Formats: sequence, C-alpha cells, structure tokens
Amino acid sequence: MFENERIRLRKVVETDAEIYNHWRNDTEVMASTSPELDQFTLKETENFIGFITSSKNSKSYIIELKEGNRPVGIISMININTKDRSAECIIDIGEKDVWGQGIGKEAFSLMMAYAFNELNFHRLSLQVFSFNKRAISLYEKLGFKEEGVMREAFYRFGKWHDVHMMGILKKEYVAL
Repeated sequence: MFENERIRLRKVVETDAEIYNHWRNDTEVMASTSPELDQFTLKETENFIGFITSSKNSKSYIIELKEGNRPVGIISMININTKDRSAECIIDIGEKDVWGQGIGKEAFSLMMAYAFNELNFHRLSLQVFSFNKRAISLYEKLGFKEEGVMREAFYRFGKWHDVHMMGILKKEYVAL
C-alpha cells in the first residue's frame, strides 16, 4: 500500500528535519509549490516537523527511492476532515535530479490508493499555481478535476498568478 517497485512512502520522523530543511531552503524546489519562499533555520524546520508529525489532521510521508533508501521528496494529506472524509494533498519533490521521472505520479498514486481504499475518504483536493503546468497536467492525468480558480491570488516572479483548486471524488477514482 505504501510502496511500489521503485518508491516507498514512509512516515516523516524528526530525523528528516535536515534533508527537509535543505529542500525548504532551495527556492528552485519550492518556487512552484510553496506559498512562502524564505530561508529557514534547522531549528525552525525541526519545529515544523514536530508540528506535522504530532498533528491529528495531517499525514506526512517521505518519498524514498527503494534503491539506496534515498529520500527524494515529501507528500502529505493535510486538513483531514474525518466527518466529511476529505483531505487536501501537497507534494514537493526535493531532489532536482529526479524531476521529470514520474516520482510525483507514483507517490500520488500510492497516497490516493491509501486515502480511498484504506481510509475510505470521499474526496481529495489540492491547490496548484497557474504557472505550474506540469503539475496541473499530472493532476488531470490522475483524475483530478478543476473545481475553481482564485484569480490573481498569488504573487511570485514579480506578477500575480491564479491558484487552481482541483479535486477528485472516490467514485471518480474507482472509475479510472
């Protein structure tokens, strides 16, 4: 459920703070996914990791290449709503040398299977910046549908950008 032939998803632990801090401070990595570009101290990242690992309404996983047990990214379900059986998804592939190799698709596929087939979620959602065309294409291939656009809601690279809201229902996932 948490792995395929190439990758595994493992729970984020406190010792992941150092690698995550490296990714978090790489503006090229975070520019297309994070609403806040900044530089973070290791202590700030350790505090953040402590927060996400103790949160009852989120589940976060390190995306690890099985070959060499190499961490290459992080994927999470946040804002988990147990009443309405829904969550918001976020992902960062932190190691640039694996970009474009399908790691994000594989990680999302594993997480969606877990969310819908094990946790019995009804709905998953996400937000994506309008300039992140590769991510939008990936999410559409995975079955996510555009549900709305927040116009000029995000400022990056010296101009305003839309934020697309996308979602997938369990019945749509099952039909894929």
